[in-house]
Amino acid sequence: MTTLYDIPLRTLADEPTSLGAYRGSVVLVVNVASKCGLTPQYSGLERIQKEYGERGFTVVGVPCNQFGGQEPGSADEIATFCSATYGVSFPMLAKTEVNGAGRDPLYTELTRTADAAGEAGDVQWNFEKFLIGPDGTVAARFRPRTEPDAPEVVAAIERLLTA
Repeated sequence: MTTLYDIPLRTLADEPTSLGAYRGSVVLVVNVASKCGLTPQYSGLERIQKEYGERGFTVVGVPCNQFGGQEPGSADEIATFCSATYGVSFPMLAKTEVNGAGRDPLYTELTRTADAAGEAGDVQWNFEKFLIGPDGTVAARFRPRTEPDAPEVVAAIERLLTA
């Protein structure tokens, strides 16, 4: 049986990786974009990375250009933007399709999870968040407008870190 940990991925630097590198940790997978009205969420993502990183938590950013062409840059441009503008220290994957015929297998699995309203399916926009527990299962899904450090996100992270 294939798990989220087994799905082959590529880093922003085009190196092979997988979520298996985070087995036993709590992971927040977020599709990101540099030219979106929600781009300031990078600040909140970096805050929770710094706050919980030493406790076995990591954010994984997944650049995506499927929503209004808001992530048009090359891997180098994305890396420079994230570092220079938001001081991003969490890992970033290669630009990825999260919806449609070219949907990455990671997102095929993630989008099976329903949000708090009970809706599964396509990612709605940039900055949709999927919280993965230490056992590799998706524990929660937060829609794009939910800030990364919103009380419900923080509570879910805390719950998984202390479980």
